[in-house]
This record gives sequence, C-alpha cells and structure tokens, in this order.
Amino acid sequence: MNWLQALLLGLVQGLTEFLPVSSSGHLAIGKELLGVEAADDLVFEVVVHAATVLATIIVFRKQIWQLLCGLFKFKYNDETDYILKICVSMIPVFIVGMFFKDYVEGLFSSLMVVGIALLVTAALLFFSDVASKGRKEAEASGKCANRNGISYWQAFVVGLGQALAVTPGLSRSGTTIGTGLICGVKREAMAQFSFLMVLVPILGEAFLDVVGGDMAASAVGVLPLVIGFLAAFVSGLFACKVMIALVKKAQLKWFALYCALVGILVLIFVR
Repeated sequence: MNWLQALLLGLVQGLTEFLPVSSSGHLAIGKELLGVEAADDLVFEVVVHAATVLATIIVFRKQIWQLLCGLFKFKYNDETDYILKICVSMIPVFIVGMFFKDYVEGLFSSLMVVGIALLVTAALLFFSDVASKGRKEAEASGKCANRNGISYWQAFVVGLGQALAVTPGLSRSGTTIGTGLICGVKREAMAQFSFLMVLVPILGEAFLDVVGGDMAASAVGVLPLVIGFLAAFVSGLFACKVMIALVKKAQLKWFALYCALVGILVLIFVR
C-alpha cells in the first residue's frame, strides 16, 4: 500500500464510518478498486478506525467529560447509569472479539460477503425507518421515555447489533441505530449512544495490536498508516457532525437505497 492509496482509503473510512453504509465494506471495495492486496492482518483497518474514534471523542468531548465527572462522584446518577448501559452494550462484541476474531478476519477476503451484508444493511435501515415512524406520537408524549433515553435491555440488543456488524458490509452505525430504533429508542438518544458505545472496543483493539506486536509486524508501512490515520481523522470529524444531524432529521431509507445499489453492483461484478 502506497501513501496515495492510504490517503484515499483513509478518506473513505472517515466519511463512511459514521454514515450507515459500512466503512469496512467500503474499505474492502476500495482496496479492490485501487488494486491493494489484502494483507494477512487488519492493522490498517484498526488504525483508521482509531482515527474515527478520536474524531468521535472530539465531537462528543463535552458529553464524555460530563460522564466522567458524574462517574467519579461514586453514586448512581444519570452519568453512571449511562456508562453502565454502554458497558452492557459491549458484552456481545467482547465475546465475538475473544472467541471469533480469526473467523471474522477471514470474512474480509470475500467481496461476496460484503455484497450480501450491504443488502442486509439496506433491509435493516428500511425496516427501522418504517418501524420508528409509528412511534413519533408516543415519543412526543414521553411514553417511550427511559432514563437517558435507553433501557438496559435496549442497550444489550443494540450491542448484539454491534457484534454482528463486525461482518464487512454490515454497517456498525446502521445496525446499532437500526436495532435501537426498532426497539423503541428515540433518534436523538440513539445517535449519541451509537457513537459512544464503540469507543472502548476499538481503542482496546488498537491497544492490543500495539502491545501484542501486530503493529510492528504489519505488512503496511509506517507512512501509509500515518497518512491513513490523518485522512480518516479529518474526514471523520466532518462526517460525525453531519450524521448526528441526519439521524435526527433525515429518513434512513435513502441510505438503505444506496446500500442496496452498492450491494447489487458488488454481487454482479464480484469474481
């Protein structure tokens, strides 16, 4: 991978991480179009994901600081409740990371998987958009309210969605937001929860790669990694703010249509 390929793939990652169109799927498609050979490791993916996590931290810095301040009051308050729900949401992806990591890495070599997963993403987005419309009146009256806008069982179900979204082509933000909307979580609450729940898993994976020596053994050079990180970070800052506004106001069916079209094209031209 050269610096130009890393730049383009970093931009793809940053722009698609927060939009419900699957950043991992677009990275796989981008590699194929740019002629980048699939490496035996996923270090580049981890690095650019870490960049978008950093973008998330900057965008939500006030909320994160408030959560930390509330946590260190050492009592059960709104902040502690929110953090505990994030922890509950991480249980499924922790299990997948611990016991199925090698299997998941094997999926990244197949564009057929990406195409099928994009169609699944499209179906989920469309269904969640339809299902959430019927709850607008209830949301306005406060009948669907939970503490911090989400319950523990909803957090766990959203976590299941995140665990399934390790499949390339199955959008993490689309899956988590979609499952949350289907479960009755308000759009405003789901947008923030979806972006914050991924911080610890991705940072943890990046830390393990550094400690375990995977970063040093990567087939990708240092310069492409740095360029990819910076490109994903800058474009991620923009995309994160855009997606927050889109989730609150826009209809997800347009993203569903996009995912369906890309998925069909991948399946048609995949070898």
